[in-house]
Amino acid sequence: MHTRDMVFRPKLLTTLRGYDKASLFADLGAGLTVAMVALPLAMAIAIASGASPGAGLVTAIVAGLAISAFGGSRVQIGGPTGAFIVVVYAVIADHGYDGLVIATLMAGLILIAAGLLRAGRLIRHVPEPVINGFTMGIAVIIAASQIADFFGLDPQSRLPADFLPKLSALWAARETVSPTSALVALVTLMLIVLFRRAAPRLPGLVFAVGLTSAAVAMFNLDVDTVSSRFGSISPYLPFPALPEISVGRLVELFPSALVIAFLAGVESLLSALVADRMAGTAHRSNTEIVAQGIANCASALFGGLPATGAIARTATNIRAGARTPVAGLAHALFLLIFMLLAAPLADRLALPALAAVLVLTAWNMAEPQHLGARLKGPRSDSLLLLMTLALTVVTDLTVAIGAGVAVGLMLRLHRRGTPEPDWQPPDR
Repeated sequence: MHTRDMVFRPKLLTTLRGYDKASLFADLGAGLTVAMVALPLAMAIAIASGASPGAGLVTAIVAGLAISAFGGSRVQIGGPTGAFIVVVYAVIADHGYDGLVIATLMAGLILIAAGLLRAGRLIRHVPEPVINGFTMGIAVIIAASQIADFFGLDPQSRLPADFLPKLSALWAARETVSPTSALVALVTLMLIVLFRRAAPRLPGLVFAVGLTSAAVAMFNLDVDTVSSRFGSISPYLPFPALPEISVGRLVELFPSALVIAFLAGVESLLSALVADRMAGTAHRSNTEIVAQGIANCASALFGGLPATGAIARTATNIRAGARTPVAGLAHALFLLIFMLLAAPLADRLALPALAAVLVLTAWNMAEPQHLGARLKGPRSDSLLLLMTLALTVVTDLTVAIGAGVAVGLMLRLHRRGTPEPDWQPPDR
């Protein structure tokens, strides 16, 4: 079979031809830079998802390694992302962590099958207002999920997964606000923004979280840290294992697996498109989908979270000078080295500082600077975006995606003959 006809052809195999020492040093430098960004972000995403911070690191290492090794993008960085927080939190709340592991494994198998059936390009036909709508809805939910840690609230019990009951519980706990926690979060937020503007090539996120967490430890501030709430992070990767699986469990978790697979496919291809435009490359969509499937299966085997291509980390990788998937492999290996040698440092990270990271992530996902332009398009597209956003926030992603895609396809049939615009990659 000619190589152009192959469904699965990892970029790593083709980019290593003629690989030299200069490329290796460039990739190692980029890998180290993006690993420093991924470290606090992976932990923050895991915490917001209702999982342990260590699960975020395991996902970034195992899935990040697989996505770079088998992916169809030259510079894609994979790992846990904010897009999964909503669905992961709901799955853990309804089915336990074992249920999440099974759903992630199923999603991985669905993605492998989709890639082998050449479904990579089909995901591009999902209407852009649907993508923007549920991305903005997810951003709203992420921001709401960080209010407790940002302001040091003590809700007395686990917050509900649903948006409106969660707001009610947060309001009921308003008297427990901690000015110290809020100050730590606000200072972290300001430092991240200042570092990005003054020194965009530096991993300002790490410096900001590190500085405020160091201040918490130095002045013995009454602020929750990773270790005070979750205990110490294990310095080792867990042994591969799977929970008990039954037919009834598979049927029960299948809808969640479909949503995870859909999100992983869409987010990974969006990230690959961003990489193509920034680096002047061309990704292989079907190979990328298969790689996402392999990564999610591997993450499930190690007890990790769902994973996909991470737009912000991929952009950081490109700006840091990455040339090939070796940079992504290096990023995962640097994270593994940190876990093995410096896990006690991660235990000291302040939770309000990590909450500030996710609040900024939510802002970047929502892209409020583009909302006006998006609502100035065709009225039907604006209503589709707002409908998907509202359904994402007040119901769940399954309903939002199903209704959004169905209405979007009906609108497309109604305007047959009118060319659909290409996806516009986000600024994240």
